Amino acid sequence: MARYETHLDDDTIYVGTADGPLEVGDVETALEVLGGPSWEIRYSAEFKERHPAVDTSDEGLIVDIVDIMNAMTHSERFVETLAAQPLEVEDDDEISPRLGLFLGKLLENLESGVS
Repeated sequence: MARYETHLDDDTIYVGTADGPLEVGDVETALEVLGGPSWEIRYSAEFKERHPAVDTSDEGLIVDIVDIMNAMTHSERFVETLAAQPLEVEDDDEISPRLGLFLGKLLENLESGVS
């Protein structure tokens, strides 16, 4: 199964596709939406109680968001869905649907800890 890498070039996020790089959005905009360039891994007491078998040894670790972006790979299905989203920001939105989908996946990765 093909996996497609993320890369950054001239402060722009790109995801690889079978047809070449797909522009996702601006790095600075992404970092603003996420609250800055770093992320502290945290687990709530409720999460730890409900999932005692989960390794939470990475709690407190501060990671560089750009490094995490660069390490992300994507399935063909995700890339196709990403490509179908508009790159342009719609009237009342602050980010494009494409960047929003990408950041949703990034947040999911950040919130699940570092493996």
